[in-house]
Amino acid sequence: MILKRSLLLTSFIFSGLLYSQANVTLTLPVVTLMDVEPIGNITLNFTAPTEAGNPIGNPTPNTSKWINYTSAITSGGLTRRITAAISGTLIQGVNIRLQAAAASGAGGGTLGTPSAQVTLTNTPVTIISGIGGAYTGNGANNGHRLTISLVPSTYTDLSARPSTALTIVYTITE
Repeated sequence: MILKRSLLLTSFIFSGLLYSQANVTLTLPVVTLMDVEPIGNITLNFTAPTEAGNPIGNPTPNTSKWINYTSAITSGGLTRRITAAISGTLIQGVNIRLQAAAASGAGGGTLGTPSAQVTLTNTPVTIISGIGGAYTGNGANNGHRLTISLVPSTYTDLSARPSTALTIVYTITE
């Protein structure tokens, strides 16, 4: 009988040790990070026609840039979006077009949805919307590939010019 009580008491002691608990405090911060990869400038040049009466040749669209982001939103919070705009003076007679592709690469979560191709102006326009808790992966070949192209808008407004630098500003916001 004493042996049974000792085993029972030992059993209760071990079960208390096996089923103990601890409180864990967890913090997940709100995160909003975005960049364009790889760093560096791009060059787009129109070409002169070789035959009178033909239009100028449009530059080959550039597809070397990728938008990467990491997003952690508050519970029930608004999704995020990325906008793009030209900073500085626009070039008369030329449209600068931008298209973000669907996300690809190593990311996960609620990745954003690209809009249709947009023509950039000084006013920000949404290029990716619906970004929730997500990450795209880092660097080229991760995130949303960007296609940037130039096309004449109005030939009467075109005038020859030397190399002109423009800046496209990307912003991630709710």
